[in-house]
Amino acid sequence: WKGLDVDTAKAIAAAVFGDANKVKYVAVTAVQRLPALQSKEIDVLCRNTTATLVRETTNGLNFVHVNYYDGQGFMVPKKLNLKSAKQLGGATVCVLPGTTTEMNAADYFRKNGLTWKPVVIEQNVELNKAFFAGRCDALTSDVSQLAAHRSVAPNPDDYVILPEIISKEPLAPVVRHGDDQWYDIVNWTVMAMIEAEELGITSKNVDEMLKSTDPNIQRLLGVTPGMGKALGLDEKWAYNIVKQVGNYGEVFERNVGKNTPLKLERG
Repeated sequence: WKGLDVDTAKAIAAAVFGDANKVKYVAVTAVQRLPALQSKEIDVLCRNTTATLVRETTNGLNFVHVNYYDGQGFMVPKKLNLKSAKQLGGATVCVLPGTTTEMNAADYFRKNGLTWKPVVIEQNVELNKAFFAGRCDALTSDVSQLAAHRSVAPNPDDYVILPEIISKEPLAPVVRHGDDQWYDIVNWTVMAMIEAEELGITSKNVDEMLKSTDPNIQRLLGVTPGMGKALGLDEKWAYNIVKQVGNYGEVFERNVGKNTPLKLERG
């Protein structure tokens, strides 16, 4: 298991247990993911999931701090010679059900006065196969997901992601309503990774940073106690995150950055 969300789960384990490997992964589809969390089959959902009002209210869930800001786009075969999503009128579009993606695409085509034919397929692997086999003119998803799909194409260079971003998709880990301490731990795990990067603390220099005279670094790494106790964790909770998993920048570059198959720019 690897990825930005997998490393987020590992960071939570490092904070709670002092061991980033104490994670049990449960594979879920887009349709299954929220029920799995609601039914207590899983404790936290770390899976490119968009924070929405209905999910936070009606569905009884809490999103923690965003760990990836995304937006929905369209990918098409290069040979179609399309320069814009506004040229997709009448297109067949592959899309996952049970996602914000399906609704956003319908809104986009309606708003621009364009017709479209959705091809709805529940499993990502099958969706890929359908698109690369030419069953759809376009594939729509969050841009990070499109980059991931393209990276496993028979010939990745045969596909382009069109320039339009048609939605805001703040992706974040999710927990159930009703356990504030657990929410705080998951939330501040993500924040600690971001803060560590901001303070220049990496997995390589974290031991050296224990000697820093910067009060913020001393507090974060538990040299000055208090933060761990407030969360109900060991004072080395953030030290363990950075030492075993890395800061946010390290996690980003390792999993989705410019030197990975996804080749995503930061920011």
